[in-house]
Amino acid sequence: MKILIIEDDRAISRAIAAALGSRYAFDQAFDGEEGLFFAQQNVYDLVVLDIMLPALDGYGVLERLRADGMDTPVLMLTAKNARNDRVRGLQLGADDYLAKPFDRDELVLRVEAIIRRSMGVRTLDAFGFRGLTLDPNTRRAAVDGAPVVLKGKQYDVLEYLVSHEGQLVSKTQLFDRVWGFMNDTSSNVVEVYVSALRKVLKEHGYDRFLKTIRGAGYVWTDDDGL
Repeated sequence: MKILIIEDDRAISRAIAAALGSRYAFDQAFDGEEGLFFAQQNVYDLVVLDIMLPALDGYGVLERLRADGMDTPVLMLTAKNARNDRVRGLQLGADDYLAKPFDRDELVLRVEAIIRRSMGVRTLDAFGFRGLTLDPNTRRAAVDGAPVVLKGKQYDVLEYLVSHEGQLVSKTQLFDRVWGFMNDTSSNVVEVYVSALRKVLKEHGYDRFLKTIRGAGYVWTDDDGL
């Protein structure tokens, strides 16, 4: 599972990363505009969001995320502890609120509780490409109703590529999302999984949509010019 930390104080950001890093992969952004960009370009299970941010404050980030239809859980983290600030954050769609200075253990427990609640009640829509369908809830794939047998993290790799249809996905980006950048496994595992996934897709005639861009990464597309 992956968390986005949007906090301009680098010492606090490091403290949050240290508290959560043994359990989750994470990205760090240090101003509101950067955080919003990260959130729009990647898939996260939770956003830890400071309110007092340069470029765009936390309220602005949260408002944009919800306006874009993104239901990623958000834990607002701020030095402000006034009732009005808490109410405003919750009204904009925050899932919880934690005031600084925070206790490390409380932060971890709140994060775990939010993720547990969101995974328990959130049903993700099935999606796909042509006759290929992917169901994030069951982690199953099918082509024209016929099951695609995927092993290990092959489903995660396929889901990420298809959900980013037409976009170049680097090996590093894929490794960070599927395995987590703190994982001890070599990033070369991506090539192994993509190769195995291609063989599975070939059985269904869908390997041609998984393009390898030498030296850059992978693109899921029906553009035969790539």
